Amino acid sequence: MWIFNFNIFVFFLLFARQYSTFALQDVTLDLFGSENYGTVAAFGDFNSDKQTDIFIIREQSELVIFLADSKAPYFKPKVYITKEILPSNTVITSIVPGDYDGDSQMDVLFTSLHESKTSIFIFWGNNQTLDMSGWLKLNKTFTDQPLVMDFNGDMIPDIFGVNEQQSTEVCYLRQRSPMCQKALSSPVKMRVPHSNAFIDLNKDFTADLFLTLEGPKFETWISKDGNFTKSQVMSTDPPGRNVGQSSFVDFDGDGYQDHLLPMCLDAACKQSAIYLAKANSSEWIPVLSDFQQRDTVWGFVPGKPDQPLALHLGDYNLDGFPDALVILRNTTGSSQQAFLLENVPCNNASCHSIGRMFHIHWDQSDLGAIKNAIMATFFDIYEDGILDMLVLSKAEKKNDLIIHALKNNFEADAYFVKVMVLSGLCSNDCPDDVKPFGVNQPGPYVMYTTVDSNGYLKNASAGQLSQSAHFSLQLPYTVLGLGRSANFLDHLFVGIPRQPGEMDIRKQEWTAIIPNSQLIVIPFPHNKPRSWSAKLYLTPSNSVLLTAIALIGVCVFILVIIGILHWQEKKADDREKRQEAHRFHFDAM
Repeated sequence: MWIFNFNIFVFFLLFARQYSTFALQDVTLDLFGSENYGTVAAFGDFNSDKQTDIFIIREQSELVIFLADSKAPYFKPKVYITKEILPSNTVITSIVPGDYDGDSQMDVLFTSLHESKTSIFIFWGNNQTLDMSGWLKLNKTFTDQPLVMDFNGDMIPDIFGVNEQQSTEVCYLRQRSPMCQKALSSPVKMRVPHSNAFIDLNKDFTADLFLTLEGPKFETWISKDGNFTKSQVMSTDPPGRNVGQSSFVDFDGDGYQDHLLPMCLDAACKQSAIYLAKANSSEWIPVLSDFQQRDTVWGFVPGKPDQPLALHLGDYNLDGFPDALVILRNTTGSSQQAFLLENVPCNNASCHSIGRMFHIHWDQSDLGAIKNAIMATFFDIYEDGILDMLVLSKAEKKNDLIIHALKNNFEADAYFVKVMVLSGLCSNDCPDDVKPFGVNQPGPYVMYTTVDSNGYLKNASAGQLSQSAHFSLQLPYTVLGLGRSANFLDHLFVGIPRQPGEMDIRKQEWTAIIPNSQLIVIPFPHNKPRSWSAKLYLTPSNSVLLTAIALIGVCVFILVIIGILHWQEKKADDREKRQEAHRFHFDAM
């Protein structure tokens, strides 16, 4: 009877978990308390405690960093930059944390827009805080927000942008002394807002440069020996003229980064679609074109310069294929909310050549409860490898946006590997005993290969911090889903940018990586990959907990059986002793 009841309990657990796969839980109060307002602008480990903090802009004039903590509320706000510190009428338009001077401490770059010119300010990190007296205003202005990238391969972020003469410039800030120079050999007419990217496009583990131009047109500049050479101008125009921000993900799990482009097919944005272009291909393939829910047709919200149409990507269900969060509105204009786009197998002829497509989850009640949503992105709230959600919505009485946090209660025994690549400017001997975790390094490329439970080869790849402008909201690490295969990762590859003239690829391989682990890679020294080190941190999964419960249950059951048998044996011994005591002994006569 006990075994029968235990089986019913296990079946109930499995049944409940099956139908809670896509459940969300509002944890806003636990995370932020009453401080859940402002515009989420960036993520990074500001105080080097290996927990990701949240950078928030308030009233377009203040920077508040919500530091991760172990006690509720789990993110505690601390104001670092106020409007009294900045020049008058400064409007903060973006935040990009990073180590711009090479001291392995996190600095903060922010941009300000004035008369169609973008100015750049940098506050230097100093012992897990910001130096309020020694900040720098770059003596250059750009036509749009810059792309933060590692242009010269020294693992220190540089500032890439276009000046008023349509010439590209790159500014280096090593030792806090700005040095700007011409970046590319030919001028470009950059689209505003742009979605330039610093990402490996040819699978050689060295980040290349992708540019979005007016037209819209797209250019690829490949880094063959650390120098960028124009390789390809995409000849086929996108099907729609009103395009959104380009994104790069390994959409179909072949190890190459694919170009995703959301767009409106008409001026009113009543017809929307998401197209994909494979690497080294000029063909646009639709991966989502059906936006109809019963009798209601939805579509993208037309982009604005300060809030362009964009996808925010992440592997929500850890199946190895990236999903997306996007804001849609119905064509009547009466509702606007965030939706989850799941990456699923293709079910129509148009995407047959890719084998994958997006499917809209119309039934996400927790997302639907957030009205007037403006932006939605993925974020690992509890540092457990499962991507949760942050949604921003318009407030009725506040000038700032309202922040909503939704916990992803994903329960499907899926596995992951979480990789963060640091700058590698120092290892265990950093100056002033600095912990080099808060560097937000752009450019590293990560890929794994393994064998799934069916014996088929499985791989996935991702770039780290490939985009920085217009609230790209990329995380300072990559989370790669492994599906339900609990096998060790056969191979995990990590590559970093090369310096000009360097022919050898900077790439290292690790084998037999444990699933559900976080790998922090320190590429020190840069040109000797065999000397790179990796710190491994394990995150126990729910299957481990269930296995422990089952093991404890079996042990308890065995102990009960042993106890019952021992008790019966003891009773038999006592009965035999009493019979022996009452037996008549003839030998005693």
